[in-house]
Amino acid sequence: MKFTYQARTTEGKLETGTIEAYSQDAASELLHKYNVFVTSIKEAKPHDSLLNHIELTPRVSKKELAIFFRQLSIMLESQVPVVQSLTSLAVQMHKASFKEALRKVAGMVEEGLPLSESLAAYPKIFGAFYINLIKSGEASGRISQALHNVSEHLEQESDISAQVRQAMVYPIFIISFMGIAFAIIILFLVPKIAQLINQTGVKPPPLTSALLSFYGFVGDYWWAGAGIIIITIVFLTYYLNTQRGRKWWDLLSLRTPLINDLLKKVFLVRFASNISTLLIAGVSINKALAITQNTVNNAVYRDIVHEFEERVSEGEKMSAVMVAHEDYFPPFVSQMVKIGEDTGKLDSVLTEVVNFYQKEIKRTIDLFAALLEPIVIIILGVTITILAISVLSSLYGVIGTL
Repeated sequence: MKFTYQARTTEGKLETGTIEAYSQDAASELLHKYNVFVTSIKEAKPHDSLLNHIELTPRVSKKELAIFFRQLSIMLESQVPVVQSLTSLAVQMHKASFKEALRKVAGMVEEGLPLSESLAAYPKIFGAFYINLIKSGEASGRISQALHNVSEHLEQESDISAQVRQAMVYPIFIISFMGIAFAIIILFLVPKIAQLINQTGVKPPPLTSALLSFYGFVGDYWWAGAGIIIITIVFLTYYLNTQRGRKWWDLLSLRTPLINDLLKKVFLVRFASNISTLLIAGVSINKALAITQNTVNNAVYRDIVHEFEERVSEGEKMSAVMVAHEDYFPPFVSQMVKIGEDTGKLDSVLTEVVNFYQKEIKRTIDLFAALLEPIVIIILGVTITILAISVLSSLYGVIGTL
């Protein structure tokens, strides 16, 4: 996030500007390290326009971050100084934005800032979740172990995302193939059929007549169709980046057949993994829930985690609150959490939940692929058969007149 601030230097000179950090407190601490006294600071509110939602610089993937944190952990474990480690790793990075960020982080560490606060200056790359884990490692003197935990967590997240993407490759490929085949038939084959029918005066069969009518409609009103598609894309891009639109989309995705079960399991794994990792690092349950709330990328689950955080802060147990959300947190999860709370081993119990649902995700993806393949083949076969009949029947009619 970006914050605008007003501050005074040690000489009393007034300064204004903007600074990036993952929270207002972190921004204030960062400014304090530069020997300026903050008089006011607030989050910068950019004008809400479509251009604000376009990411111009390539994002750093979770896999890249996992490799970076693992290498940094190994180097610190080998007693290599932090600044030297960061500088060496910056040279290896291919993305210019990531390379530049690491160089600046190394510079801030060299000036005396802790590693966590230096990384916090780049919240778009290093999220609050990772910053808090590293802070815990700094407080306990186990920074290398904390970086290793961050790497393990990122690799787990990357593996889950890869599994979901893998499940979607086949249907996207088939749908794209069908679209290309249909476009070739409409653009190249149908015009020749229409020309033959007009020359011979043969009355086309119903299927062929419908195909020709569709071709005529596309030819006459293609501009209207293109305009509607462009307007729809622009509207959805804007609407889905609003709070209301994002919540609508997230709720719709969790209610869509075939994919809702998979998505719920993915969010359960991420929730349990985040909480267990933070608890293992020594973060309190209240703070772990607050941090996790900001890392959940589904509005429905974010609201539920926010309720967890509020009610746990009031003294309730998380398992008791989960019972009211059985649609999103199955009884198995709430029972396991209750056991963890009663035995004082919530972190290890949540780790078991993560392991269980990771296997469930793999089974769900395998089942999804197994069911999807025959369904797609049937749809593809029916579509091609209809197009073939409409084309061949008209050709037979033309040949019969010769």
